[in-house]
Amino acid sequence: MNNTQYFCRTSVFTQQNNQVALADVNAPDKVAPLEGWMGIVISLADGQHTIQQLIDYLAQQYPQAPVNLEKTLHSVIERLEEGDLLRLSEQAVTLPYYLASPIEQLDLDKARALINKGVDNKASELN
Repeated sequence: MNNTQYFCRTSVFTQQNNQVALADVNAPDKVAPLEGWMGIVISLADGQHTIQQLIDYLAQQYPQAPVNLEKTLHSVIERLEEGDLLRLSEQAVTLPYYLASPIEQLDLDKARALINKGVDNKASELN
């Protein structure tokens, strides 16, 4: 895995009570909790930081960084990418409004409108 790549989330998330979960702007009360490492990576996947910056940041959270930290993060990123919850990029990415912050910080009407507009644009591009 290329640690110079930027990583960005592709799903709406919530971050409450030290738990990160996937969320839906159309049903904000229904969430899908993420396992610890996956939640950490999704919450930090703002498109403005590289994988190396993620590794460095998380290593600083420990008195002695785990030996397998980089390998663990690579595995988590690969699984999130396979699940279409995260995307890698060669350049920094500006996330759309509805992905930039946890759902509890969003104006849900605005988020829904932007998501619907994006869906409509994608549908028209396919025709």
